[in-house]
Amino acid sequence: MTSQLDFTARKIAILGGGPGGYEAALVAASLGADVTVVERQGLGGSAVLTDVVPSKTLIATADVMTRLTAARNLGVEFGDVESPVYADLKVVNHRLLALAKEQSNDIRRTLERVGVKVKIGDGRLLDNHTIEVTAADGSVETVEAEALLIATGANPRELETSMPDGERIFTWKQIYNLTEVPEHLIVIGSGVTGAEFASAYNGLGTKVTLISSRDRVLPGEDADAAVVLEDVFQARGMTVLNRSRADSVKNTGQGVLVTLSDGRTVEGSHCLVAVGAIPNTAGIGLEEAGIQLDDRGQIKVDGVSRTTAPNVYAAGDCTGVFNLASVAAMQGRIAVAHLMGDGVKPLKLKQVASNIFTSPEIASVGVSESDVAEGRYQGDVIKLSLHTNARAKMMDVQEGFVKIISRKGSGTVIGGVVVGPRASELIFPIAIAVSQKLHVDDLANTFTVYPSLTGSISEAARRLHVHM
Repeated sequence: MTSQLDFTARKIAILGGGPGGYEAALVAASLGADVTVVERQGLGGSAVLTDVVPSKTLIATADVMTRLTAARNLGVEFGDVESPVYADLKVVNHRLLALAKEQSNDIRRTLERVGVKVKIGDGRLLDNHTIEVTAADGSVETVEAEALLIATGANPRELETSMPDGERIFTWKQIYNLTEVPEHLIVIGSGVTGAEFASAYNGLGTKVTLISSRDRVLPGEDADAAVVLEDVFQARGMTVLNRSRADSVKNTGQGVLVTLSDGRTVEGSHCLVAVGAIPNTAGIGLEEAGIQLDDRGQIKVDGVSRTTAPNVYAAGDCTGVFNLASVAAMQGRIAVAHLMGDGVKPLKLKQVASNIFTSPEIASVGVSESDVAEGRYQGDVIKLSLHTNARAKMMDVQEGFVKIISRKGSGTVIGGVVVGPRASELIFPIAIAVSQKLHVDDLANTFTVYPSLTGSISEAARRLHVHM
């Protein structure tokens, strides 16, 4: 990779206004740089406008419905026994899109308040110092800078035999076109995106069929967590077709027909195709600027986000490092701090906490149990079910667990998994332990509220102390 700039970069141009771009812009402005952000759709990028913010808002609605539907177990009664709650999807989608737009506008105001210039238009690199910007009216201008950051994100992968039409066949960007809860949604793809939407629409009352080409849902995640989630899906009436590959999807006019590779067919009212993402790196002048891509079209970067071109950094989904908004933001912050000569540590992926917003949620950080099983790390693993947790019983939590992994011999916390309600919040103490190299006794001897779900984290840590 190229060496660090031999001067303190003061004029920086950023192509892409998603988390990697706008977080980098804020850091650069705070360090005194002259910053310009070029964004084609709106500040926040796909993460705010069409991906993370709207999808998690939809999931929040589904989560409320799931909890209300199960409220009778807690003694709560509703007047209409047959249908205590239902979703008005037109209102839900109007709200989430409005919220996404509001968040985008808030980001723009924040950037402009600290002096960042924002240009809306399609950007293309002319060289490693210049971005050409074409506005919606066709006007063209150039932005010159001492250093560039590329943060162009990614778009849904499309299949030639299952092309989305925005009417009955959708990508995750188009599904908010729906105005009524689908009668039967077929979801193709059992990765994070597919599992989240399948869970959400199941919670909204839709009949859901999830088609997975692998032997289980979430094939890249903790195996125990995936088993819990698949069991929950099936218990809630979802059909999960494992080891089934979709060959094509057809809009029949009245619904959709999905044909599997073995000749079977599945009929539904609508279909969501969630089979990964393609980096937005084509046709924007990267190769001309000397920026190398890998065989998947992703920008090659090092631990401080440098590309192979002098003065050019990259962050976010276009790099394929870890397709999370939090990682994109960290990459952007690291890139700007490095090029501005500020103190910085390279990105450490084993410290990244991530969450899958299904019901229940699945959060993880650090070393996985499969890493230990396959000999990449020497570790001890303790898994503690939430069934014995007093707060979980009060909340009528029927599934979930806490798993902590410590380094064999030293007892240092190196990984963890939480499956349960608000796992995205519960993973934080384990993430702190991983990043700060805390001992299991540090977790075990820290007071937790009784009763609380976090009590299971300290209890698991105590069991690891005994296990050592």
